[in-house]
Amino acid sequence: MDEKNKKAPQEALSNSCPLVTIVALCHNHAPFLREALDSILAQTYPALEVFLVDNGSTDASPQILREYAAAHPAWKLTLHAQNLGLCAGFNQAFRQSRGAFLIDFATDDVLLPQRVAQQVAAFQRLPAHYGVVYSDAELIDEQSRFMRHHFRRTSKGLKPHPASGDVFADVLARYFISTPTMMMRRATLDELGGYDETLYYEDFDFWVRAARNWHFYFLDEVTTRKRKHPQAMSRTAYLPSDPHLDSTIQTCRKALTLCKNPKEMAALAVRLRWEMRQTVRWGNYTHALAFYALLRQTNKSHFLDWLLANWSRLRC
Repeated sequence: MDEKNKKAPQEALSNSCPLVTIVALCHNHAPFLREALDSILAQTYPALEVFLVDNGSTDASPQILREYAAAHPAWKLTLHAQNLGLCAGFNQAFRQSRGAFLIDFATDDVLLPQRVAQQVAAFQRLPAHYGVVYSDAELIDEQSRFMRHHFRRTSKGLKPHPASGDVFADVLARYFISTPTMMMRRATLDELGGYDETLYYEDFDFWVRAARNWHFYFLDEVTTRKRKHPQAMSRTAYLPSDPHLDSTIQTCRKALTLCKNPKEMAALAVRLRWEMRQTVRWGNYTHALAFYALLRQTNKSHFLDWLLANWSRLRC
């Protein structure tokens, strides 16, 4: 067989199966880590690039990651001495990666075997301006027992049906995407420069910036098992110490500059009003006033918003 014919099968594989990068991010996930990594090995899709990234774990996670990396030499292992945060940890691997599509995989979750194959097939059916494919998820507990689906299902299907196409206003107004189910087009991440490393968390900011210029597609399949941690559920949500709030405010500021019409401003106002009321509910009046200041800039504030803001000023 000549050299040209030797290369032909590899080229055919590349054309039909574009490379997919899985960035497996770990921080103290030792009890769940083997199940997560085994779910990568169980993928039916053949063209995978895997980055194992430990963000300063203090449990047995680094030892388990070393074990899997030794057993699978093509996998790339990075052990950070300190927790760089989700955004920086992902970005470092993303900048080294080669995949046409990427999955940001938290190693307390589980990929179902057809996950990558299904989402790549969806991308291949879609126009090039689709930057994200997301899907439904099973929510599981610490013992991997099924709890419920992310989206409510009735005898007639999902209700309501998740948004596809131009979802910019949708992601401003409400939370509906199950983050662990996303597959992202590399060109989308390249355009955004990856995640914003100044933020504490990544998904809301990514949705807002990506949805401005790229379409999202909902794949009506359960592709992922998302783990719920009762002990990790924040008891400080919306309190002044909640580290998510400053990032939420920063993302909402960006969204204000990205809105192009009254419909989008109204959608952002829905988000800001909800965030403001939650902070007032939990006695976090400083952040409530920050959300109100942004809400006024949408020109969609109401009399009740003004009352809550004045109450917050009195309580600060």
